[in-house]
Amino acid sequence: MKYSKSAIHRKFHSLPELAFEDHRLTSFSGLIVFQALFAKLNLKGLLNGCFRHLKVSPIFGHGVVVMVLVVHLLLGYRRLRDLRYYQDDPLVRRVLGLTRLPDVATLSRTLAGMDHHSADQMRSMIRRMVGERLVRSGLKRITIDFDGSVLSTGRFAEGTAVGFNRKKKGQRSYYPLFCTIAQTGQVFDLWHRSGNVHDSNGAADFMRACLRELRQRLGSGVVLEVRADSAFFSDEIVTLLGEAGVEFALSVPFERFSELKQLIENRKRWRRINSQYSFFEHWWAPKSWGYRYRFVFTRSRSVQRAKGPVQLDLFQPTDTCHDYQVVVSNKTLSAGKIARFYHGRGAQEGLFAELKSQIQMDYVPTRREAGNRVYVLSAILAHNLNRELQMIVHQRERRTNEKRSPLWSFEKLGTLRRIIIQRAGRLTRPNGKLKLTMSANQATQDELLHILAALEQAA
Repeated sequence: MKYSKSAIHRKFHSLPELAFEDHRLTSFSGLIVFQALFAKLNLKGLLNGCFRHLKVSPIFGHGVVVMVLVVHLLLGYRRLRDLRYYQDDPLVRRVLGLTRLPDVATLSRTLAGMDHHSADQMRSMIRRMVGERLVRSGLKRITIDFDGSVLSTGRFAEGTAVGFNRKKKGQRSYYPLFCTIAQTGQVFDLWHRSGNVHDSNGAADFMRACLRELRQRLGSGVVLEVRADSAFFSDEIVTLLGEAGVEFALSVPFERFSELKQLIENRKRWRRINSQYSFFEHWWAPKSWGYRYRFVFTRSRSVQRAKGPVQLDLFQPTDTCHDYQVVVSNKTLSAGKIARFYHGRGAQEGLFAELKSQIQMDYVPTRREAGNRVYVLSAILAHNLNRELQMIVHQRERRTNEKRSPLWSFEKLGTLRRIIIQRAGRLTRPNGKLKLTMSANQATQDELLHILAALEQAA
C-alpha cells in the first residue's frame, strides 16, 4: 500500500512529561534464557557449595553475591556501583531468586571478605563444568592453549605489582596465566599472579595440573595437544609434555640460540607452503638437553615500506623481506600443517579481547587479592555460560581443521545483549499465572522460543 508524504512525516516539538512508576517493567526480558540455563546447571547450588566454609551473611550468602556478579557482567555493566541502575528490575530479581538485590556496599563488602580457598573452590567448579561439557561433546581431540594476559589497575590492590605492560606502562597489574580450550572457546582454568612475573612463572605446575584433570575426565582415548608461545619454551616444559603423552607445538625464542640463527642464514633451499610461507625442518636440541626434537623453521614474506616522503610521480619499488619463526613439536604431521596448527592459537587473543571488552574481566573492584580473584573467576564463569548456552542451542557448524578453530560459530556476548537480553517487557499475573509481555517482534519471538525449547529438550 502506497502512502503520501504527508501521511508519513510529522513535526514534533513538545517533550512528553516524565513519570517514574512501578509497573513491573523490565529492561532485560531476554535474561529469561539465562534463568533457564542457571536452573538446568543448578548454578546457585554449585556456587553456594564453593563458600560453605565461610560465615554466611544473615540475608545474602556469598554464593548469591557471586551470582549477582555473574548477572551484572552478563548485562554489560562494569563498575559495582552500576548495580543501582537495575536494582529494581523485577526479572533480574527472579533470575537471582531474590525479592530485593543487595546494595552496592553489601556487594563490595562481601567481595572484599572472600578468601583464597573460596577462589580455589570456584576454580574447581569451573574446571568441572568445562570438563563435563567436553565429555558431552564427545570430542576425540582437545586443543589446549596457554597464555597470560595483563589486568591493569590505576590504584593499589593487594598482590599487584609494576611489570611489563605494553598499553599502560608503569601501572600496577595482575598477570594471570590462562588455560583455554580451542574447540569450545571456553576458559578451563587460570593461575592468578602478580604483574611482575614472567609468563613461565609457575607454568609447569599449572600445565601439569590442567593436563592431569583433563586426562582424568576424558580418559586415555582422547588426544590432548598443547600450543604456547616462546615464553614457555624450556627443557622442563617440553619434557613434561612429552612424558604426559601430549602432542605439542611451542614457539622457540631462536634469537637466544646462535645455532638456530646460523641454520637460517646458511639455508639455501626453502620448501614452499603457499605464496606467503615457506619452511624447512631440522632435528636439534640445545647442548644442555638430553634429547633431540623436531624444529620447524618458517619464514613469511613481508613488504618493507621505504621511509621518507613518497614520490608519487616516480615508480618506487618496495623491498621484500622475511619474518622468521621456529616451532618445536612432537607431532608427526607435515611441517606446513604444524605451522598452521600453531598459528591457530592467535584466536586466543580474540578470546582475551572479548573477556575484557564484553565481560569487563580487566576491572579490579577491591583492594583485597582474594576478592579480585573471585571477580575474575566470575567474569570467566559468565563467559563460559554464554558459550555453554550457544552450544546447547546450536549445532556444530565446523569440523576439526588444521588451525583448530571453534567447532561452533559463537556470537559475542555484546551481540547477544542487543538481540536477546536487552528487550523491554512487563511482568503481570493475569488469573494468577505469571506472564512476561514483550513487543511483537517476530525475530525476537522466534529466537527466544527456539532457545527455551532447546534448553528444555537438553534438560
